[in-house]
Amino acid sequence: KQILVLGLDGAGKTSVLHSLATNHVKRSVAPTEGFNAICINTEESHMEFLEIGGSESLRSYWKMYLPKVLLLVYVVDSADHARLPVAKQLLHQLIQNNSTLPVVVLANKQDLKGAYCITDIHDALALSDIGDKRKMFLIGTHVAEDGSEISTGMRDAKELIAQLVSETQ
Repeated sequence: KQILVLGLDGAGKTSVLHSLATNHVKRSVAPTEGFNAICINTEESHMEFLEIGGSESLRSYWKMYLPKVLLLVYVVDSADHARLPVAKQLLHQLIQNNSTLPVVVLANKQDLKGAYCITDIHDALALSDIGDKRKMFLIGTHVAEDGSEISTGMRDAKELIAQLVSETQ
């Protein structure tokens, strides 16, 4: 069972995954053309992440993988206000047929000027419309300078994901 990592192209999925895997920052600027798989081992769990690129041509693959996953990690660019409605629409379409799949939304790029705060992201994605049955979390993250240690938001996200995986296995 895998953890699916989705979001629009440019949201920072690959950078987030690398940071979670290594506890250090390495910004990725090249878009993921297809799939990117990473395994992360912690003392408590073994986690397999599958990232699928967010370009329009790859979004058709997203739904195929959903039934096979333990958890959805959905990454949004907090500073890309113009594309938040698209991110919202895609998220709602993805989870409408799976009312129990846990969702962790990472409001990424919180360090950028003009980035929406967590409450604005919550509203922009209409997360309160998603329902009470599922476990859903929203965490603000950012991937700081290359080589530095990951932010507390990233550490929190990693701990939360590990906890959710251990609960669902």
